[in-house]
Amino acid sequence: MNIQIYGTNKSFDTKKAERWFSERRIKFQRIDMKRDGLSGREFDSVLNAVGGVDKLVDWDGKSPELDLLRYLADERDKEDKVYEHQALIRLPVVRNGRQATVGYCPEVWSTWE
Repeated sequence: MNIQIYGTNKSFDTKKAERWFSERRIKFQRIDMKRDGLSGREFDSVLNAVGGVDKLVDWDGKSPELDLLRYLADERDKEDKVYEHQALIRLPVVRNGRQATVGYCPEVWSTWE
């Protein structure tokens, strides 16, 4: 398994995900979303794995970009806006090869073992 956890230091769910993998002695690579973010290919891979931009976005957040995103009709425009403003992505993003989850999903991660 090649686990990558994309998150921030202030994200409670990111800390819970790291703890979940640590408790099971599963090695993971932590990537700071604020500093590094997702590359174009990583973003597309996560987007395909989770099933679209609507499942990737943290709709409970508060930002002007999120308000604009609610009114964009074209899926590609939404994807471009989220890629430009990756702070809109719900954390943590956990990748295992081509598989990925967004948010705290231990029920999915347990099937990866």
